[in-house]
Formats: sequence, C-alpha cells, structure tokens
Amino acid sequence: MRRTLIDGVSRLLCATAVAATFGGAVRADEPFDLEGLIAAARKEKPITVYDSTGKIVEMAKNFAKKYGLSAEGSKVKVSEQIEMIIREARANNVQGDVSIVSDAPAAVAQLIPQGFAESWLPPDLSAKIPSEYQDPLTVVTSANVWAYNTQIFAKCPVSNIWELTEPKWKGRVAMQDPLGKASYVDWFNQMAKHGDDKVAQAYKEYFGKDLNTKEDSATAAWVKAIAANGPLLTDADAAAAEAVGAPGQSEPFMGLISSAKFRDNADKGMKLGLCKGLKPWPGWLYPGVGLITKGTDSPNAAKLFVHYIMTEEGIAPQAIDGKMSTNKDVRLPADEPSGIGKVLDQLLPYAMTTSLDDWDTRETWQDFWRMNYKK
Repeated sequence: MRRTLIDGVSRLLCATAVAATFGGAVRADEPFDLEGLIAAARKEKPITVYDSTGKIVEMAKNFAKKYGLSAEGSKVKVSEQIEMIIREARANNVQGDVSIVSDAPAAVAQLIPQGFAESWLPPDLSAKIPSEYQDPLTVVTSANVWAYNTQIFAKCPVSNIWELTEPKWKGRVAMQDPLGKASYVDWFNQMAKHGDDKVAQAYKEYFGKDLNTKEDSATAAWVKAIAANGPLLTDADAAAAEAVGAPGQSEPFMGLISSAKFRDNADKGMKLGLCKGLKPWPGWLYPGVGLITKGTDSPNAAKLFVHYIMTEEGIAPQAIDGKMSTNKDVRLPADEPSGIGKVLDQLLPYAMTTSLDDWDTRETWQDFWRMNYKK
C-alpha cells in the first residue's frame, strides 16, 4: 500500500498534533490537574481501547478498577485497527477511543495528518519521556530478536547475521512474511538508513573481505541473500517461535520472533534462547504509538487511559513480555523471561525521524523481497 500524498498542511498538522486539544481538556501550557481529569473522566461514557496484543484486555480492566469507571480492551491486528479508525471516523461513529498503533509510519502518514486521531502527551510525565518519543507519543518500544533452541545449542549457533545466508541455514530460518508484516520491511529501511555501515562491517568480519555488491546498500545485499536462502515464512510469531523452540527437535530453526514469545518457555515448555552478541544486532525495536481518536465521546477518559499506561502500573502487563515503556522511570521486571533488558544497547533502535520514509519505501522493499525470495 502506497502512502497517500501528504502536503505541507498535513505535515504541519502531524507536527503539531501533540499540542492539539479536544473536549475542553487542558492545554500543554496550563497546570496539569490529574484529579480534575479523573473527575471529568468519571462523567463520560465507557471507553474502548484497541491494541494488537491481548494484554490490552487486562490493562483496560486494571484501569477501570483503579479509577472506578468502565473500559474495555480489544485485541485487534494493527492493519485492522487502522481501517477501523478511518472507517469509524468517516461514518461519524467512533467505537474505539484509544488505539496503541504498532505501525508508526501509518500513524504518522495517515491517521494524524488526515485528522482521524490525535497524540496527547501527559504534561506531568513529559520530562520523563525522551523528545524523540513525544510527537507523536510512543507508549512502548517492542523488540523482535533472533532466537535459537537451547535444548540443542549451548549458545547461539551463529554470531553474525550474514551466517544465516550460508547454505547451512538454507530453509532453516523462520520469520514472519515481510509481505504480510509491514514492520519487517520498515526494519529493512531502518537498517539501510541508520545502520548500513554496520551491516557492511559485519560482512567484512564474517567473510574477511569488503562487501562488493550491485545493490543500493549493504542492507539490500543482505535482504537479497537471506530471501534467496529460503526462510520459512509464517503469518504469526507463534509459528516462528514453534519452529525454533519446540522441544525434541534434531535440527531446529533459527528464528526472528517477538520477545513476548519467550513466556512460552514456562507456559508451553519451549526452549527459546536469545542470541546475545549477534553482529551487528541481535534484534531491533519498533514503536507502539498511543493515539486518541477524533470524535470520541470520552476525551478525558481517553487521556486518563493514556496517562495510566505511561506509568509502571499501567504498562506492567506488557512489560513482562519485554515491551519497554518510553517513560525513563519505568523498568522491565526482573523476571521478564527473554532477558532483553540486558542487551538493549545492542539492538537497532527505531528512528521516528524517518518513519515517513519507511512508509514511502514499503512497496519498494516488498517488491525487492518478492523478487528475491526462493523456497
């Protein structure tokens, strides 16, 4: 899907979305009154919150109990979230009041500038949230990481992502299909934009020579090589995690999965291990943008929910899955199963500054993958 034309007015709207107000709520330059917001929220209709993780159900229940109001969490795939927000707004029939959108490029290119949703930054928490995560408000950053089977291997069997392009791993890498998972092609673009030198350096470290390629970037050369090596493509992290971590295998897959799947080690007896130290990165981060839909009947309750999930208590159900709050005061729990907290400095961060470029190049990267993928 190509992004629609974003003219100067739309970009200005996007850039100033954080400052937007609605429902008579406080402006960013006015004193913030949390108790006043709670009182106003209790006078409004129940809210519905969309997110692509089922943990949103628990989060909404906790929120409702804490503040004595009604809220419902609904697990909705991000592509469906975006369609629902647009359709509901156009029909003037808003059902979802808050949405945690794990597709930042779509949020920045479509939802905000076209007036379907707004970002709101809790004024009392602004000093705790890095500037790059404020406009629009990024609630969490989630990790996709390379994983291996700990029952078979004492440590990660590869030390470099280029090793996965070798014949030894042909057909033995599991990952979600980039043609169906937009964040994967965004990852390709983020690598090319912000880490291409590291991809090239990793090639030299592994093969002992400089990369010589006709492709536009070292990243493109790696994407072409991994696609040609016939990875197992899945429609969900669960299937990729199963291919990697199911016990009793003799030749398990390497895989790229969400850090959330490591909870299956305890829940399902899986044998997933995190590839710490993998060059140039053992994984990458992608953002979850918190948006309030335009036309909500409960603007104060929606704001209160956004404020709540920016606290340690509010984000706790997702933090246990390795999803990291952008509030610097909030830490991952000590018993988070993947161990992602120990390798955060090794991951490729997501740069919101190029999210529109990610949107622009999605079709190009998808076509590139399609042309080079071989079963």
